[in-house]
Amino acid sequence: MTTFGLIRHGSTIWNKEGRAQGSSDIPLNENGWQQARLLGERIAGEQWDRIYASDLKRAQQTAQAIAEASGLTITLDARLRELDGGLIEGTTQAERIERWGEDWKEQDLGLETPESGAKRGLACLQELAECYPDEHILIVSHGVLLNHVLNVILQQEPPKWHSLDNMSITVVECDADQEWDCALYNCTSHLLPYEANKAE
Repeated sequence: MTTFGLIRHGSTIWNKEGRAQGSSDIPLNENGWQQARLLGERIAGEQWDRIYASDLKRAQQTAQAIAEASGLTITLDARLRELDGGLIEGTTQAERIERWGEDWKEQDLGLETPESGAKRGLACLQELAECYPDEHILIVSHGVLLNHVLNVILQQEPPKWHSLDNMSITVVECDADQEWDCALYNCTSHLLPYEANKAE
């Protein structure tokens, strides 16, 4: 049984502004760094063996903060990148409607397909499960990519939208027959003290 901790990267300024990020290389903002440090403290007290991360800056920086707290080694893998957002990258929902109309989702704006994203993301996980049986592996990636991977491994028909929060961790397990199970979903308990302090 290989255990994966699927982590959505910390917050960025584009997250805060509601802009589609896609493959744009946006760094963490200060809030994102703090979120990543808190998850790093949590990870340091748990059993994890290694970190694989998207090569986009916001995922790399998240993995870096976790590694600094836990001493784990980071390996970058471009298959864990966010889906390419084509022409909508950098835009808000309101801007997309203004430019392309209410039916912008039905138009060909150069977006990578869910099938393409899920295929490369799942290929990475399956390869790691074969290489590191019985290990616990952290995967630092992106919300949309992880959404489509989860739909495939959890065999959800029709596909659902997994609302993964920034800096959440979802734990899935893969056995020798490539059968998957979800043990923890969208957990952000490590952020609660920080969020409480921000509210004061």
